[in-house]
Amino acid sequence: MNVTRCTWVGALLVGLSLFGALSALAVQPDEILADPALEGRARALSRELRCMVCQNQSIDDSDAPLARDLRILVRDRLKSGDTDGQVLNFLTARYGEFVLLKPRFGWDTAILWLAPATVVLVGIAGIFVASSRRRSSPSAIVPLTADEERRLKELAQRECQY
Repeated sequence: MNVTRCTWVGALLVGLSLFGALSALAVQPDEILADPALEGRARALSRELRCMVCQNQSIDDSDAPLARDLRILVRDRLKSGDTDGQVLNFLTARYGEFVLLKPRFGWDTAILWLAPATVVLVGIAGIFVASSRRRSSPSAIVPLTADEERRLKELAQRECQY
């Protein structure tokens, strides 16, 4: 491995570790629960909930004030004895299905869940149809007729004259 490659690999590793450290700073020390089991549940739930400000991050990774408020709300609900399902149902009732990073399967979200599988199945069917057509088409080269060969020679001679 040469020096340039080592430098790039080292820079990549440092960048990834810094990225991981920055996302770990989203949960503030004053939010962390004393009970490790409750904190683990809170962190797991926070990874399932979308930050309404960032929209492409979970509230566990977001530094937005609203994400902090939601993290505190999740922890308060857990401390009051709610199950994980009750916390998710409360937040979904309050903010809608959009608050979930992975929407639940239902009639209104069926297209989100079924579209990728449908596209894959249509692609497989297309490949199958194309390959079966290729197999059924004649693969032997049909020779030119005498008339076609004569016409081809005429066209070639005409091209050479120009």
